[in-house]
Amino acid sequence: MLLPTFDVREPAHGETPVIVEVPHAGLRMDELSMACCKAPVQALVRDADLFVDVLVQDAPDEGATLIVSRMSRYVVDLNRAPDEVDHLAVEGAPGESRPWGVLWRLTTGGDAALDGPVESSELDRRLALAYWPYHRALDTIVQRKLDRFGTVVVLSMHSMPSDRQVSAGGRVADVVIGTRRRTTASSGLIRGIEGMVRSQGWSVAHDDPYAGGATTRRYGHPQRGSHAIQVELARRLYMNERTCAPKAGEFEATRRLCQGLVARLGQLALP
Repeated sequence: MLLPTFDVREPAHGETPVIVEVPHAGLRMDELSMACCKAPVQALVRDADLFVDVLVQDAPDEGATLIVSRMSRYVVDLNRAPDEVDHLAVEGAPGESRPWGVLWRLTTGGDAALDGPVESSELDRRLALAYWPYHRALDTIVQRKLDRFGTVVVLSMHSMPSDRQVSAGGRVADVVIGTRRRTTASSGLIRGIEGMVRSQGWSVAHDDPYAGGATTRRYGHPQRGSHAIQVELARRLYMNERTCAPKAGEFEATRRLCQGLVARLGQLALP
């Protein structure tokens, strides 16, 4: 029997309008997806947002609802729209090549992730297995927060390779805040996150190289009281990127920052 594809933890007390979602930390694969997977084992680990679920595990202690996917993004990418389909990955799919769409055709290292294109029924199966249940649950939580508070903040937590290039050249910032040109969240929430990160002595960039994915687009409507922010943490902050082992002291410092971010967003979101 397949283990649950995602977990939800609700706050025990002091609920706030904040939802923390972690779509890419999972490593599980079902047997049928695994049979189609050609990605090297190292890619399964390095293309996951390893440890991000642990870094934000204190979110419910700060009044936030936490939802974490347990499935590998090589099953289906939860931060893509369901129609972001690569015609070279799925037989009969229309449109242009999207090697990192809802179904990844390549690893970030450029290796093949699939053993050839899959039938459309296989994509439908994966969406039914992991994509739709996760997003239905997230939709339900978002609506509940809106009904209770009149506002909601979706904080989408990710990690990024430290050697990721930015548009101006050079290495990526310690933390990238993605709000699609500051349109998916209020300026107060964005400033709140940036201020906390800078107080840690870390560098901050906005939207470069990550402006926010499908989840940020979907829930980022501040004029309706729905705010969405994607936060990318450079992996050098908390782990050895060669061995994928956490750095003890740095890991705890990053975890405390994540907890502080959730608490601060809860304070700023409440009237």
